[in-house]
Order: sequence, then C-alpha cells, then structure tokens
Amino acid sequence: MLNNIIAIIAITFVTVGVIWALGNFTHPAKVSTANHNKGVLLVAQGNLFNGTNPDIIATANIPEKLVVSNKDFVRHDFIVDKLNINTAYLSPGQDFTTAIASKFPGTFEYYCSLHPMTMRGKIVIKA
Repeated sequence: MLNNIIAIIAITFVTVGVIWALGNFTHPAKVSTANHNKGVLLVAQGNLFNGTNPDIIATANIPEKLVVSNKDFVRHDFIVDKLNINTAYLSPGQDFTTAIASKFPGTFEYYCSLHPMTMRGKIVIKA
C-alpha cells in the first residue's frame, strides 16, 4: 500500500514537471522591451524610482520619450500634474510609455500617488 502511494506521488511530480516544461516551451515568458528603447527609463522598485528618484533633464520644444516600468511587487503610478502626465496604476511587471514635452523651461515635480513621501523627484526642462 505504501509503495503504491509513493509511486502515485512520484508519477504526479513527473507529470506536473513535464506539463510545466511544455507550457514554458510553447508559451515563453514575454520580455519587456522597455530596456531597449532610447529615452528615459524609470524603474519603480523598493518605493523609489531608479533607486534615487533622479532629476530628469529635458529640453523645451523637444519631446523626450519616457518609459515607466514597475518592477516592484506592489502597484505604483507616475504623475506630473503640471505636464499632464499620469500613468494610472501600474501593476507589477507593467510598463507605460509617454513623452515629456513642454514649450517652456521650468522645473516640475513628479511623484507616485501611492507612495508620495518616498517616490518623488524633479523634471527640469531647459531652454
């Protein structure tokens, strides 16, 4: 009786392993293309953007591509009120592509509305 139970458990493990391997072979994981794009990449992780909430520098009248990628295990968003940028909530693993564009120089604050105390920085638009 005990041998039959051990055999059933072993066969179950082998079957699940084969099904998992076939699933990964026929449906490989999608790789984010965000790392291959020119422009600015902000990675939301550990309640910070890029680990330091860096200043983003752009030039007036020249749109700058911006990709926000959530590599955290919680939701984040990216908001710049005065430039009308709002990614909405990004689930873990989700990316959002937009552009930083302004006709006029200035400094604009960006932040995550879910973690505003730790996830905030500046966008500096130069002439």
